[in-house]
Amino acid sequence: MAKEKFEVMLAKLEEIVRRMEAGEMTLEESLVAFEEGIKLSRACARTLDEAQRKVEILMQDGEKLAAVPFSGEERDN
Repeated sequence: MAKEKFEVMLAKLEEIVRRMEAGEMTLEESLVAFEEGIKLSRACARTLDEAQRKVEILMQDGEKLAAVPFSGEERDN
């Protein structure tokens, strides 16, 4: 899945949920939509986790408050 903005991914996920709840899809369409929804949900969770880690890094730096490039790995204390 290409890197999309969080808000775009969330809107797509919300639309999938709306359509599934409304019963607008066949079983086959529902399965495809469910798979896409799972991918979007995981991508949103990753994006939120990354944002949380960035905030934690900034808060740990105390008075320094400089943005630190995020490498995707936990930072040693």
